[in-house]
Amino acid sequence: MARHCSTILCIAVAALVALGLTMLTSTSAWVKGVEEPYHFLTRQSFMAVLGLVAAVVAARTTPDFLRKLTPALFVISCILLVLCFVPGIAAPELGSNRWIKIPVIGRFQPSELVRIVVIICLATWFARWQTETRSFWRGFVLPGLIAGIPLGLIAIETDVGSALSLSVAVAAVMFCVGTRLWFMLPVAAVGISGAGWYLFNNENRWSRIEAWLDLDNPVHQLGKGMQQWRALLALGNGGPTGVGLGNGNEKFGTLTYAHIDFIFPAIGEELGLPATLGIIFAYVLIALAGCGIALQARDVFSRCLALGLTCILVVPAIVNIGVTTALLPNDGLPLPFVSYGGTSLVFSLAAVGLLLGIHQRSQARAPQEFPLTRQTRLAVRL
Repeated sequence: MARHCSTILCIAVAALVALGLTMLTSTSAWVKGVEEPYHFLTRQSFMAVLGLVAAVVAARTTPDFLRKLTPALFVISCILLVLCFVPGIAAPELGSNRWIKIPVIGRFQPSELVRIVVIICLATWFARWQTETRSFWRGFVLPGLIAGIPLGLIAIETDVGSALSLSVAVAAVMFCVGTRLWFMLPVAAVGISGAGWYLFNNENRWSRIEAWLDLDNPVHQLGKGMQQWRALLALGNGGPTGVGLGNGNEKFGTLTYAHIDFIFPAIGEELGLPATLGIIFAYVLIALAGCGIALQARDVFSRCLALGLTCILVVPAIVNIGVTTALLPNDGLPLPFVSYGGTSLVFSLAAVGLLLGIHQRSQARAPQEFPLTRQTRLAVRL
């Protein structure tokens, strides 16, 4: 299986992208306030092509070139996150400052780029200081600061879901590279406590948690818990076989954001259990292929990069499926490769391209040099 990690990864991603475009055809035509019925499908298709170009470029990018670009990428990422709060450039929506407006590109979500950049920065750091990964400063504090600055900027955008999913990826990289666990556990405890305090004191988010804990309450079904309640109804309505592509009822306004955050229940309603289980299986394949690529990588930089990229692709999928099936509180993370979102699709495909490049380089065999000790020497004895 190790040899075919790239093939497995490509098949799983292609299936998810194809399913996402198919379901956008069914769900996006009913979005309120949009005159063109297939506006979202057209834009997502264009972004899929752009993502393929980004994947090809990323696959051909060498590790040395990436490591040289790391400082510039880090500075640019932080500037983009700060621009989310600059009037005239920022494009706030629903109380969140996650987007900016760029003249040519349009709406852009910097946190999608920053997730990849943070992983590249960590991989570059640990490749430089791989002999000191168990030290306090160079193995924990300094790489923690490198990841912590962008994470903090993402969190204050009130994009808590992206910050938490990226935190999981950062923790996985640091743990696997050899950072001492007793350095990480106190910080994790403080972070979880701080997140809990923030949620408890934020009326909007705490009301979501209260609604999630009591979805059977009719008050919550018409309020903060409406999305998750309607998602459960959609999955129940679809049953094992689904009602057929295009025949779902919840997408007609009762299940809001059925083309973005809650596309998973719409798929379950129309295509049934085989489709939803197929999605889960595709993400399992992505996780296995990504971990296989990391295990085959030749150097610390490629190993850390492959592991981190796999996490930033799989962890948001776990969170999204957990939210849409009411296993987790409502958060707002899209389903990678499937949900509508051009920025997410482009950079997710770019992450896949980086993984493919790592695997291709790990499979290339260097020419073997025969040591001098194995050479036969002939001499004339006088």
